[in-house]
Amino acid sequence: MPTVPQTLLFLLKWTLVGLAIAAVLLLVRPAQTVPSAAPVTHESPASPVAFTPREGELRRSFADAVSRAGPAVVNIYTARVVANAPGTATNGRPLLRQNPAQVRQRVEGSLGSGVIVDSDGHLITNDHVVHGADQIRVQLADGRVATPTIVGTDPDTDLAVLRVDLENPPVMPMGRSNVLRAGDVVLAIGNPFGLSQTVTQGIVSATGRGRLGVTDFEDFIQTDAAINFGNSGGALINTDGELIGINTAVLAQTLGTDGISFAIPVNMVRGVMDEIIAHGRVRRGWLGVSSEELPRTTAAALGIDPPVALRISSVDPLGPAAKVGMRVDDLVTHLNGQQIVNAQEALNRVAAMSPGSVLEIRGRRGRSPLSIEATLEERPPRGSR
Repeated sequence: MPTVPQTLLFLLKWTLVGLAIAAVLLLVRPAQTVPSAAPVTHESPASPVAFTPREGELRRSFADAVSRAGPAVVNIYTARVVANAPGTATNGRPLLRQNPAQVRQRVEGSLGSGVIVDSDGHLITNDHVVHGADQIRVQLADGRVATPTIVGTDPDTDLAVLRVDLENPPVMPMGRSNVLRAGDVVLAIGNPFGLSQTVTQGIVSATGRGRLGVTDFEDFIQTDAAINFGNSGGALINTDGELIGINTAVLAQTLGTDGISFAIPVNMVRGVMDEIIAHGRVRRGWLGVSSEELPRTTAAALGIDPPVALRISSVDPLGPAAKVGMRVDDLVTHLNGQQIVNAQEALNRVAAMSPGSVLEIRGRRGRSPLSIEATLEERPPRGSR
């Protein structure tokens, strides 16, 4: 059994060994800092220190895209002279006057947005922004103000082309909307509620939205980027700062909706703009019929495979279809040899053809095959057909 002096000597020996090992570890181990409670630095008023992201950490910002696209987005202010009913105020209540004038007028203002798309000063906006306006003013992001001229409008797509005579106007680059996918990040730039240029962010919720009853030709981009009064005609851009759509409509919030807005895809915008600049209007093919989709069960029962067909519901007596003998209740399954998809797609396909083009139509009349060729005419303006 060891004695007390031996035990003390043993403990002292191993204590010194432990201290030596600890000293060696402190010398070879890199220094560590105690992590702070939050990823910020303390700043003093005399010597501010900017926060720097850690290695490998990305600073997520769309400021570069906005800087590239934002200067080309303009605010549009319009004024319309509106006649009031005799003896009534603007709220519809009788005026407390003895001898009211027979006709009273008031000036009604409206807000919108637009996008300059070429060095000639052409800008795109919605037709409903400028429709019926007696005065139109455009304000650029750099503060310049101009009175534009209307080059042409297209109510069928709710687009209008204006032109401002300015030196070195900012131009927004155009992207391509056919490559968009659900989930892509997008930014909306416009003039909501007259607050001047404002940017909101969201994602593409869906593409190819139609049958909303907004315009005759619909192929909308659906997004959840915040769109408000005054944003109409503004830009929907991608993260490269390229124009991919013109913001046009939102679902009514009275329906309990939130974050559902629609933009006209830039591919459609580009085609409409080119037609208006070249001809002052958009020339579209017109067959002169109205149609509705045949229920798939009915089409299948008739032996139509695949069971997709359109039923002609009306025929314009002066249109191309009437001239070649098309009738109400005729069924259409193919246009120019291609199977139809739905009524909206068929309308878009015909409208995309030039007036004077020959359209081959195949389908059924009763249980007999139907094959007709019609020469398309130019689609009449809205309101005359």
